[in-house]
Amino acid sequence: MTKGRLEAFSDGVLAIIITIMVLELKVPEGDDWQSLQPLIPKFLAYIFSFLYIGIYWNNHHHLFQAAKKINGGVLWANLHLLFWLSLMPFATEWIGETHFAKNPVTVYGFGLIMCAIAYTIMENLILKNENENSRLKNAIHSKFKEYISIAFYILGIAASFFYPYVAIGLYYVVAVIWLIPDKRIEKSLKED
Repeated sequence: MTKGRLEAFSDGVLAIIITIMVLELKVPEGDDWQSLQPLIPKFLAYIFSFLYIGIYWNNHHHLFQAAKKINGGVLWANLHLLFWLSLMPFATEWIGETHFAKNPVTVYGFGLIMCAIAYTIMENLILKNENENSRLKNAIHSKFKEYISIAFYILGIAASFFYPYVAIGLYYVVAVIWLIPDKRIEKSLKED
């Protein structure tokens, strides 16, 4: 099974998600700098979510560039990931509108952990399809980044009930961990 349609579809969905998020940013009614101030939380939420979508797009791209073959299970796992990512505009709007209140931050964290779990499932299914001596399989023998991310999301969700800004900080740490594309995969791509 070829990867081209899956990659094109995923790219399209992610582009639509980003478009929906930016359309939620409304122009202020005034023409002075003070009229922008109420938009700061929404703009910060947008930047944060744009960063996350970009990280998923980047790592998704690297993973599928290195994968040799896919099957129906990978297709469904990819749709599972896209489902959770498609909820990002809702959570982004809610945290921005409420100035990072605890319940919206909890929902945002839940969405992030579900995206991480979905990505890990998809990655595992791709690895299962690879040969034992596959460069991709050798590149992703350690799942440290994946598991530390999920741990930080769990901590963030727990913190969100009491300290929503601490939770956002923990979610941000995960974004920083993944900001640089997965070097393990980049190395395997260079070897091909």
